[in-house]
Order: sequence, then C-alpha cells, then structure tokens
Amino acid sequence: QAQLVESGGGLVLPGGSLRLSCAASGSIVSMIAMGWYRQVPGKQRELVAVITSGGIINYGDSVNGRFTISRDNAKNTVALQMNSLKPEDTAIYYCNADVLLLIGGRRVYWGQGTQVTVSS
Repeated sequence: QAQLVESGGGLVLPGGSLRLSCAASGSIVSMIAMGWYRQVPGKQRELVAVITSGGIINYGDSVNGRFTISRDNAKNTVALQMNSLKPEDTAIYYCNADVLLLIGGRRVYWGQGTQVTVSS
C-alpha cells in the first residue's frame, strides 16, 4: 500500500502564486510518475501536470507557462509551483502517483485533494 499526503493550497488573489506539495509513503519500490489533476464541480477531472521518474513532463494546456512541476525521486515527493493564478484555476487539486509496490504490483493512488481558490 501507499499513501499520498498533500499540503499547500488556499486562497490567493488573481496574479498571485501558490505552491502545492505531495509526499508519497509506503511500500514503494519505484515511483513511475507523479502529478497533479484538478476538478471543479460538474466537470471532469483534468490534467494539470505530470512528471515521470525520468523527468519527462507534460502540462495541461491551460497552465502551460504558468505552472511548474518538480519532483524529488529520493524522497518520493512532487511539488507544483503555480504562478500568475487566474480565477479559472479555482478547483480542488489532487495529487496522483503511479507506483510499483513491493507487494501488489503497479497501482495508481490519489491524494485527498486540496482546495485552491483564486479570487479578489
């Protein structure tokens, strides 16, 4: 089993910045990829950013150029630096991890979600 613990989030003014962090723990042999998704009520969960163990990064179109994802492979953590935030970035942000477990093989886990609100 693995667990994801998120931190960060909150209320910020338009144009401001926030940083989200996520730490994975448990019987993890290898972290294949970690990333962030977001969801607003009534809409599907969408990709924000994902980074593989090899450093390949993919951003959602709406955040490309404003958000930066990074990870620490040794600590199994991932961070999302969000700059130039817009009201439309308001959502619940979920950490996601694609992992190889010591027992159980390859699994995908989600964090509990953290609220990001961009408003004046």
